[in-house]
Amino acid sequence: MYMRKYLILLLLFLLPFSSIAQENNYFLMLKNKKVNVRYGPSFDYPIKYVYRKIELPLKIIDKKENFRRVIDHKKNSGWIHISQLKKSNSLITTSEKILFNKASKFSKPIAKLEKGRLLIAEKFESRWIFIKTGKYRGWIQKGDLWGVYE
Repeated sequence: MYMRKYLILLLLFLLPFSSIAQENNYFLMLKNKKVNVRYGPSFDYPIKYVYRKIELPLKIIDKKENFRRVIDHKKNSGWIHISQLKKSNSLITTSEKILFNKASKFSKPIAKLEKGRLLIAEKFESRWIFIKTGKYRGWIQKGDLWGVYE
C-alpha cells in the first residue's frame, strides 16, 4: 500500500520534467529573409552570423524567455528571437533525392533534387512526403531529410 503511494508521488513529481524535455528539440522555420543569430539569449549579445534564407528549418534545442537556441542542418547554432520564427513545414535534403509524380518508386520521375535543397512539405504519408520546391511539386521518399517530419 505504501509502495503504491510512493510510486504515484514519484510519477507526479517527474511528470512536469518529462514535459519540459519534450518541449525542446522541435522544428521552426525562419519567418524573414534576413535573421540575426546571436551568441546569447538577448539583444545585448553580438551577432554571430546572419541567415538569409526564408523558411529555412531550424531545430530548437533550448529556450530562454523570448529567445530560442537553434541548430541548423550544418550544425551551426546560436540564439534567435522568437519573433523571427514560425511553425515549420520545411525540409532540407541531406543527399540527392528523386522527385516522383506519385508516391511510388515506379512512377514517373520529375526531377533530381540536389543535396541542400529547401523543400516545403504539403502532405505526409507513411513513407512518402508530397513537397513543393521552386517550380516542382511531387513525392519524395522519407529519409535523408532534415526538418519537420523527424
